[in-house]
Amino acid sequence: MSESISEKDEKELIRKEFESLIENCPKCQTKDGYKMVKKAFDLANEAHGGVRRKSGEPYILHPIEVARIASEEIGLGATGVSAALLHDVIEDTDYTYEDLSHIFGEKVASIVDGLTKLDGVFDKNKSAQAENFRKLLLTMIEDIRVILIKLADRLHNMRTLGSMPEHKRLKIAGETLFMFAPLAHRLGLHAIKTELEDLSLKYEHPSIYNDITSKIESKELQNKDILEKFIDPIKSILDDAGINYEIKSRPKSVFSIWTKMQKQNVTIDEIYDLLAIRIVFRSNELLPEKAQCWNIYSLITDIYKPKPDRLRDWVSTPKANGYEALHATVMGPRGKWVEIQVRSERMHDIAERGFAAHYKYKGLSEKESELENWLQRIRDLLENPSQDSLEFMDDFKLNLFSSEISIFTPKGDVKVLPKGATVLDFAFDIHTHLGHKCIGAKVNYKLVPVSHVLKSGDQVEIITSEKQTPKYEWLSTVTTAKAKTSIKSVFKKERKELVSKGEQLLQSELSKKKLTIHKRILDKILHYYKIEKKDELYFKIASDKISLKDLDKVLRKKTTNKWIKYWTLSFGAGKKKETPKPKIDKRKSVILTDDTDKNDYIIASCCNPIPGDDVVGYVDEDQKVILHNRKCPVALKLMSSQGNKLVSAEWSTHKLLSFLAIIKLTGIDQMGIVSKITKVISDDQNVNMRSINFESHDGIFEGNIFLYIHNVEDLNNLIYNIMRIKGVHTVERQERMQQQ
Repeated sequence: MSESISEKDEKELIRKEFESLIENCPKCQTKDGYKMVKKAFDLANEAHGGVRRKSGEPYILHPIEVARIASEEIGLGATGVSAALLHDVIEDTDYTYEDLSHIFGEKVASIVDGLTKLDGVFDKNKSAQAENFRKLLLTMIEDIRVILIKLADRLHNMRTLGSMPEHKRLKIAGETLFMFAPLAHRLGLHAIKTELEDLSLKYEHPSIYNDITSKIESKELQNKDILEKFIDPIKSILDDAGINYEIKSRPKSVFSIWTKMQKQNVTIDEIYDLLAIRIVFRSNELLPEKAQCWNIYSLITDIYKPKPDRLRDWVSTPKANGYEALHATVMGPRGKWVEIQVRSERMHDIAERGFAAHYKYKGLSEKESELENWLQRIRDLLENPSQDSLEFMDDFKLNLFSSEISIFTPKGDVKVLPKGATVLDFAFDIHTHLGHKCIGAKVNYKLVPVSHVLKSGDQVEIITSEKQTPKYEWLSTVTTAKAKTSIKSVFKKERKELVSKGEQLLQSELSKKKLTIHKRILDKILHYYKIEKKDELYFKIASDKISLKDLDKVLRKKTTNKWIKYWTLSFGAGKKKETPKPKIDKRKSVILTDDTDKNDYIIASCCNPIPGDDVVGYVDEDQKVILHNRKCPVALKLMSSQGNKLVSAEWSTHKLLSFLAIIKLTGIDQMGIVSKITKVISDDQNVNMRSINFESHDGIFEGNIFLYIHNVEDLNNLIYNIMRIKGVHTVERQERMQQQ
């Protein structure tokens, strides 16, 4: 009886959730709109009947929540809401694309199909995650609603991520931070982007997230008092000016606080814009919005002194994602800096809902040119189907998520390029032929080479020569997908022939030694020449950039496990194992203690984690766990592309084994300072010093000390003791290992 009551209650809950969805979606309340959405709900409810999520709730509640986010937080209409309700139907049930096309029409079916993961078996060297992402983008360029619903789906999955096992949480959180949060930002969905970032941090670094959250909460009452005293004079002056406005405190996101703490190496107390307010005004039709923003800024700076280098004018020049606002930082009560954002109601709507809100103000007939430009750049990236999927993800992130710069042509037209773009990128952006013939440029009337990196605001005149032909080396000069694709297309046939020739040359040399090309030998050669892909090796052999005269020396050289390839993390060849190791159960966390066999795990040299750090494991082909610090960029990319090879890992107490750590010091150079520092280290029983390097210039010293330590706690204690030495200004751990 209790089961039937429970089932009845669930049906009632589902009905109420659907009614709430309709109630908060004005576009779903028209006769045709309601008919379509109700039909989509009925089909999804029937198709997912009896299925439950990991959390135990009926599965249909997930599509309803995704549809609610798509409607309320993004602003999609009946078609988008219907597709959101159906987004898992093709993937998880017996319904096909043809079924949905017949019932709902081609548009809804194609959106749902774009949201469906790829089927079939993948090449083990490829990433299913990356391939799925490529397919998603292919559908997105036809209908932007595909990615908007995918973002809604990802947001709800992140909100309910706590019910998943830890290795799945790491995979999904890493993928979210690497791709989906930047996508939300690029589409102007600020609220969704912020929540995705915060939730990713919560699951990747729970201790850091909880620490920052508790510090924010502890300061809340104090900050509330400061903000009230700060806001009162602003209200008075805006009221006197007859401005219709609303003032809200704008809490800084946990992720943005953490990012600033990392980048600037500061504490939470030293972050300028921790205190922030937002002024949203109702536009006066008699004055342009831009003038009204500056008027409010002028009134505020009559009361509070601004910090000149913190003024951000995105009203005159909106961000590429459509964001418009005026940001300023002023000195408030008790010597606290306060950030102010000034925006109109229209600007606020666009800031929260992104490109979907643009249509509300400008109409569908006047499609956003910036969005179209961005989608065109995605088309350029997708034009190269043979491109490695992981390389594609890297290019996608570099070209479409990086900061953008505005470059002027000689006639004053503006071209938007990713930060780091060169003269050659600019030439190809204007026209492929111009890129092929480019020999240099005049940047701000000064002659520069094709490799010159441009800065925002540069005026560029391309110089060409009919004798010029594309060079293969240009690939290392350009950053944009359009330029890379154009250059590669010229060399595609020639390169293919050279790769084949290089392989034959290598095989010929190996045959003289009665050897053939196989993985162990190839890994050894790739390792020696620091090349990641065999095609690149063959190409360089055929191009005489690598000589095979040293082949004996290369084959004799022993390889170590310290060489980690950027993406696949394939290690140098070791001794062949007699018996294969048992497969690691990725559902269980790897516990690392003093008794753990050091041959079973490898410390990644890209981030050099030590006991006490938040770590994640990557399981290689030999079933060895490669430990990365969760903050490591390489780990983040692995989470977003090789999630099925991840395993959660954690340190237990380490007091026997020692691990290498590096600290960097700066301070005032004075007699005996180095002696004082080394004495503190030698007095510490838990630390051994490997090497020390100090340099002094203009009365300031900088130093690096390589240490063997047991864990993070011991390292932090040492840093604290060194900081107490008079003259030492900063002591920080260097997690990157470039110094070696």
